[in-house]
Amino acid sequence: MVAVPAHAHGAQRFLTLEAFRRAGITVTAMINEPSAAGFEYTHRQGRTLNSKRTRVIVYDLGGGTFDASLVNVDGVDHEIVGSLGLNMLGGDDFDAVLADCALDEAGRRLEEIDLATYVRLLDDCRDAKEHLFPQSRRIPVEVDSQPVTVQVEDFYTRATPLVEASLRAMAPLVEDLEGDAPLAADIAGIYLVGGASGLPLVPRLLKEEFGRRVHRSPYPAASTAIGLAIAADDEAGYSLADRLSRWFGVFREGDAGSTVSFDPILGRDQPIPDHGDLVITRRYRAAHNIGWYRFVEYTEVDPSGEPRGDIAPFAQIVFPFDPALQAEGTDLEAIPVRRTQGPMVEEHYAIDENGIVRVRITDLTTGYTRTHAFSRPLAEAA
Repeated sequence: MVAVPAHAHGAQRFLTLEAFRRAGITVTAMINEPSAAGFEYTHRQGRTLNSKRTRVIVYDLGGGTFDASLVNVDGVDHEIVGSLGLNMLGGDDFDAVLADCALDEAGRRLEEIDLATYVRLLDDCRDAKEHLFPQSRRIPVEVDSQPVTVQVEDFYTRATPLVEASLRAMAPLVEDLEGDAPLAADIAGIYLVGGASGLPLVPRLLKEEFGRRVHRSPYPAASTAIGLAIAADDEAGYSLADRLSRWFGVFREGDAGSTVSFDPILGRDQPIPDHGDLVITRRYRAAHNIGWYRFVEYTEVDPSGEPRGDIAPFAQIVFPFDPALQAEGTDLEAIPVRRTQGPMVEEHYAIDENGIVRVRITDLTTGYTRTHAFSRPLAEAA
């Protein structure tokens, strides 16, 4: 049983599974990291849950990513209401801030040191950061063998915008925790997990914002692993209903290739099946000789429904609607797109239990099909 960041896209999920397969390890399930940490919260902080407060927000600040998930809890049954996050925010960014502070104290500029020296400085800053306590006042580090001392409050002042960025990212899940919004009354607490949440600045700022309902895991770097162990124990009886954390859609060409439109296919609130596949199909009559499909996974949408935020390409499929172009070896990309009466076409989308999407497009008249699914090389599969 393994875990991935909630905002990992399909390729990242597949490569994680493939890495375990190549190592000879059988993966029985893949769970999003904050979803697993939600199990640890229920196990450790169950007293905070009652008939009026049935939800918890898992605040997961790891080494390179930030995720927040809103979990609805009914005994041992967990349902993910939604997940938000930042794929480029994590403990590494705090290390870089501390390194900048150390360089300033040493009177040095980043351009003056080589890469190897900077990597050593980052390692030194990471170690120093991980040994900070709420009572710490000074941080000793070395810059190119030169000892320097950074004041903790100077470091915290520079690092505060990073924590504030995480709060803005999770804001839609919170909806005024201390106010009168319906969601607020349901929230039992915000649970801090992930190695970077161990920095004393993080709980300090969250408690200033949300008060006593902020709880920190006693083992922030191990919370996900503890949750996975709970999930793997059949006798514990825990269950999870998770959702996609990214939207999935496709750019299509129209008007004989002169325009491009975007079509959202799956919302990030789409449930993930606990076993087997969840299938969604669309049927329509093609209006061109060739269809260009450019599929993407994305984390945000603008008011017009266009993809924004972290956009990850999923696949490009060029599909011949004209039967004369369906012969193997036809260079479809060299053929101009033109409007014409086309066949009935079916788009088939399958979501597996790991949150990975497969796409199949079929000409329902000829049976011609094109599929995109993450898979290992054919030579290995054989």
